[in-house]
Amino acid sequence: MQQNVNQPVGMDGEEDFAALFEASLKDRGHDGLLKEGDLVKGTVVQVTKDYAVVDIGYKSEGQIPIGEFTNSRGEVTVHAGDPVEVLLESRENDTGMVVLSKEKADKMRIWDEISAACERDEIVKGVIVGRVKGGLSVDIGVKAFLPGSQVDIRPVRNLDQYLGKDFEFKVIKFNKKRGNIVLSRRVLLEKQREELKKETLKNLREGAVLKGVVKNLTDYGAFIDLGGIDGLLHITDMSWGRIGHPSEMFNVGDEVKVVVLKFDSTQERVSLGLKQIQEDPWHRADEKYPVGTRIHGKVVSLTDYGAFVEIEQGVEGLVHVSEMSWNKRLKHPSKVLEVGRDVEAVVLDIDPKAKRIALGMKQTEQNPWTLLEDKYPIGTQIKGQVRNVTDFGIFVGVEEGVDGLVHVSDISWTQRIKHPGEMFKKGDEVEAVVLNIDVENERFSLGIKQLHPDPWDTLSERVPVGSRIKGKITKTTDFGAFVEIEPGIEGLVHVSELKDERVENPRDVVTEGQEVEVKVIDINTQDRKVALSMKALLHEGGDDYKEYLRKQAEGSRARLGDVMGSKLKR
Repeated sequence: MQQNVNQPVGMDGEEDFAALFEASLKDRGHDGLLKEGDLVKGTVVQVTKDYAVVDIGYKSEGQIPIGEFTNSRGEVTVHAGDPVEVLLESRENDTGMVVLSKEKADKMRIWDEISAACERDEIVKGVIVGRVKGGLSVDIGVKAFLPGSQVDIRPVRNLDQYLGKDFEFKVIKFNKKRGNIVLSRRVLLEKQREELKKETLKNLREGAVLKGVVKNLTDYGAFIDLGGIDGLLHITDMSWGRIGHPSEMFNVGDEVKVVVLKFDSTQERVSLGLKQIQEDPWHRADEKYPVGTRIHGKVVSLTDYGAFVEIEQGVEGLVHVSEMSWNKRLKHPSKVLEVGRDVEAVVLDIDPKAKRIALGMKQTEQNPWTLLEDKYPIGTQIKGQVRNVTDFGIFVGVEEGVDGLVHVSDISWTQRIKHPGEMFKKGDEVEAVVLNIDVENERFSLGIKQLHPDPWDTLSERVPVGSRIKGKITKTTDFGAFVEIEPGIEGLVHVSELKDERVENPRDVVTEGQEVEVKVIDINTQDRKVALSMKALLHEGGDDYKEYLRKQAEGSRARLGDVMGSKLKR
């Protein structure tokens, strides 16, 4: 019966062969006669469709299944007259012919060769043909076992990657009687690694540029086999640019050229660099990207305050959120940008030593503020909604992205406004006049009071010096009393102008809210001051009165200036 050449070790066919092999060891050479289990030489005398007939010089010939002479392509490899070596399994069968086996003879010869190789500590070659429990099956002429722990230096998770591949092995266990062979590839690899390591150490020094193979990838870097010794290429030393994971640049098995950054010979630790082989792109960045240069880049990161744009590998610039749009108030860059988007920007500032470039996106477009001067010349009246109310004024929307400020001092000519919120709220529609446009600082100044003439400009016409008017006491102080002579316009009756007699305390003469009659004795339009007198009413008439008014006016101007100055300071 034909034997299966791929039958695993431990099956019945192998056990029969082992028994025959053991019997041959016992019987060989005892009396020179052919014995069952002997290897004998013969000649092929006939080749048929099913058998090859072999003459071994015995009283009868033997038939060997043609399958034992067929190669992997199904081709018969024997012809009549060819010499062959066969195993005598039995001297005679039921038909009177000897039972021979070419296959078992080959195996026995291979076992002898393997046994001799073991004794000489030689290497054997084979092909990995399958997976078995605990490792791999290897064909070295006969089936042998390669444990998973002996496949490589490092533990292997996927043994299927070795199927069908040829390797060299070291026999680490051999038992002829049991037909058991255990191989190791790891032993050879470790020996090769030690030899490579000796050579590598001769050239291993800081600054040396070496070739290596990527052995393993981690989140923080790649381990490079330099030849018997591994070095770590940290992720920060892979590229001048931004890298999220080493797998973005390498695959296991890639060949790379690296430079030795640091070598600890005592612990055999090697730190490697790849980017250091190339020039730092920041060295000449200011020459390549002077202020005002337009660049194209890719957004690589977004933060609350802006976006980082990669101009070239290793060179990134920041577009601050305030430099993204002329007229949009952006709370976050993600409103207009996303990671991976290509953008155009202008270099605003560059500091190669600090590795910083300030970029602006809005500068690639015309500044709308430069158009505002032509569109809204000073004196133009506009309407808009109150966008915001602050302590110092109100912001009025002029157009999309442009607000004008009405300072609290430009709300009214005459009213004392403690807070703009007393008069306006967000959303109110107001009219105003353009006072100034500062393009460089992007400031738009508006005024509401300028919609109407300044009442102080014509006050002297309405209440000329010497006129007699009525008003209400708005405030009393140690130095006099303030009288409202028109809505929002007050004049001061100095303490010396209350009565002819000396007055120690103005509150003894007048009270707040009291209506009084006074005389206008001076008006200072520029300083917005009006001097009033109550006692002047007691001396009206004649030239003496005119002279009196002249002297009083001179004194009132001096006193009014001092008092009002003191009041303003307080």
